[in-house]
Amino acid sequence: MIVTSLAELIDTPRDVCGPVWASRRFLLAEDGVGFTLTETTVEEGATQILWYKHHVEANYVIEGEGEVENLATGEVYPLGPGSLYVLDQHERHCLKSFTRMRLVCVFTPALSGRETHDEDGAYALPAE
Repeated sequence: MIVTSLAELIDTPRDVCGPVWASRRFLLAEDGVGFTLTETTVEEGATQILWYKHHVEANYVIEGEGEVENLATGEVYPLGPGSLYVLDQHERHCLKSFTRMRLVCVFTPALSGRETHDEDGAYALPAE
C-alpha cells in the first residue's frame, strides 16, 4: 500500500516546477503501479503548447478557469472546476489559464519524474 500526502512531496524531487506550472508527483514509474498521478498548478495567464506524443494524459480540473485547444482541429473547450480533458489520441494542444488552475493529472505510461518538455512540448518515450 502506498500512502502519502501533498505536504510530504513539497520541496522534494517529486515537487517539479517550470516557468508557469508546478507538478507534485504522487506516483511515478518507480512506484510500480503503471501510471503517474500528479497535482499540477498552472499560473494565471499562462499559455502552453504541449504534445504528449508518447503518453496518454487525463486532466481533471479542481480549481480555476481556462481553455484547451486541439491544435489539429482548432476546437476550443472551456475548462473549469469539474472539467475533464483526456489526450487519448496524443493531441497537440494549447492550454490557457485565465485564473490560476489546479488539476489532477494521470499519465500512462508512468513518468520517471525527471522528464522535461522538448521543443514540441512533449516528454521523451519512456525507457524500458
